[in-house]
Order: sequence, then C-alpha cells, then structure tokens
Amino acid sequence: MATTKLTPTKRARAAIAGVVLAAGAGGMVSLMPGAAPVPDDVALAIEVLVKPWEGRSLTGYLDTIAKPPVWTICDGDTTDVKPGMVETPAGCDKRLAMKIMRDYRAKLTGCIPNWKAAPLGWRAMMNSLAWNIGTGAACGSSAARLGRAGRWQESCVAATAFNRAGGRMIVGLARRRGMGDVPRIGEGELCASGVL
Repeated sequence: MATTKLTPTKRARAAIAGVVLAAGAGGMVSLMPGAAPVPDDVALAIEVLVKPWEGRSLTGYLDTIAKPPVWTICDGDTTDVKPGMVETPAGCDKRLAMKIMRDYRAKLTGCIPNWKAAPLGWRAMMNSLAWNIGTGAACGSSAARLGRAGRWQESCVAATAFNRAGGRMIVGLARRRGMGDVPRIGEGELCASGVL
C-alpha cells in the first residue's frame, strides 16, 4: 500500500461544506440552469476534482499519453470522439455530468454496497478516480476494497497509487491523487478532509 501522507485542509473542507449547503436535505445539486440536479458526490467530483485536473478542450485532440492514444474532448471524455469534433462549454458540462452519473457512479454504487454510508469526500474521490482510470480498475482497486470495509482513510491513501500513465509515473497524476497543488484540491486531500 502507498505510504502517502494525506492531511485535511481548510480549502477541501470548505469545498465539501459548500456542496452540502447547496445540496440541502435532498442531497442533489443543480450544476447548470435547466439541467437535472445530480447527487452531491457527483457535483463535488465534477467541480472540485475532474474539471480542474482534466482541463477542458472544446476541440477533439489525440491524447498520446494514453496507450494506445485515444481521441479526447471536453474534460477527458473519450466516448465517440472523432478528429475535428467540436463541443460547446454547455455541451461539455452536459456530457460530463451524464457520463459520471451513468457510466461511473452507477457502476461504483454496484461494486461498493455501502456507497451511501461513505463520507461525501470519499465518494467524490472515487467518482474522480473512476473517471480517470475506468470503473473496472476503480472497482477492483485496494481503494474500493478498503472502502467496502469502511476503512475510509486507508482507502484514501490506497487511491494515491494510481499515479502512472503510459507506464511511467506522472507528476501531475501524483499531485491529483494526493494533496493537489496551489490552485487545485487533490483527490487524497479532499478524501482525507472528509474522513478525518
């Protein structure tokens, strides 16, 4: 298991509190005017983890770090992306929310039976992790196994091991999985801030 040191931060706790406030008793957050609300963990993952770390491209590009390279658009979306494809900011927001709900969160709730009992920051971290590494890898990970056992802090640390792409450690992924950087909250930072 990774030995990464994760500590709670004020900025991550503030992000969690902001989503809790926005969600209210129903646990749902509206991210865009006129769009259906999403669960609090999806909103937290999208706004605090996925968008800041993925970056946004409104034009399809070939991600050559991936092995094999894959056409990508918006916030790391690879589904049905073709060369020359163009998307709008609202279209990217819609794609991201729909895909995380349908293709990632739904599968995570299936492989982690105690999902609803898990801390909000942990659930957001798992959504972001699955978006980045796929649900098969996320569901089969030590992070998921420890989460199923209710060992939230250990699970936060275990998720930091996913810091490689194309067979090599990537500094940006290590920061994303851990304590982040100056402008961005890391997945581990958010996770630890919600469980400690």
